[in-house]
Order: sequence, then C-alpha cells, then structure tokens
Amino acid sequence: MNQAADLPLWAALPVAALVLLGAGLALVGSIGLLKLRSFYDRIHAPTLGTTLGIGCVLLASMLFFSVLQTRFVLHEILITAFMVVTTPVTLMLLARAALYRDRQEGSAEVPPVPPAAPPVKE
Repeated sequence: MNQAADLPLWAALPVAALVLLGAGLALVGSIGLLKLRSFYDRIHAPTLGTTLGIGCVLLASMLFFSVLQTRFVLHEILITAFMVVTTPVTLMLLARAALYRDRQEGSAEVPPVPPAAPPVKE
C-alpha cells in the first residue's frame, strides 16, 4: 500500500510545493548548463541550481517522513551537509583546473597570472 495516502493535507501541500520548486531549480540549472557559452559560465548554473534544488527536495523529504513516522528524521540533514560542503569545493577545483589549463595553453579568454607582490619591509 502507498503511504503517501496517509499524509495529511497540511503536510502534503508543502511537500508537493518543495518538490516542484526543487525540480524547477534543477531544471533551470540544467538549462543554464546547455545555454551558457563558456566553461566558466557553465559551471555556475548547475552548481547553484542543483544545490538549491536538492535542498528543497531534502526539506520535502524531511517533512514527509517526519510526519509519516511521527518522529524527526535526521538522515537528510547529513545529506544536506555533504552537498553544501562538496558542491562548492568541486566547483572551485574544476574552475582552477580549467584556469590553469587555459593559462598554460595561452588562451586570450582568461586573465594572465598576476605578478607577485614585492615583500613588505618593516
């Protein structure tokens, strides 16, 4: 039997809204990945869209299972913490690797390496 039928209306409406919002944000991030031209533009849209989208879906999941099990469900908080930590780090590593590669190839699209600052004498 489907447990979603046991969910009260006061909980079903926010769960549905959060799932739809999360799916919409993930869709916007995916469209940004397809439509934006350069790699540096493309890495931002899916990262932001999917991070916010997964956050909404996880909130919906927390509400859904907390109401059905009549206890607070904490599994999604761990998933959220891992997503919040790993997604920006992955974005930064990808961007730095691409920037290093483009600078090594002499691409005109990226700024050159800034000169080193002279040491400060006291």
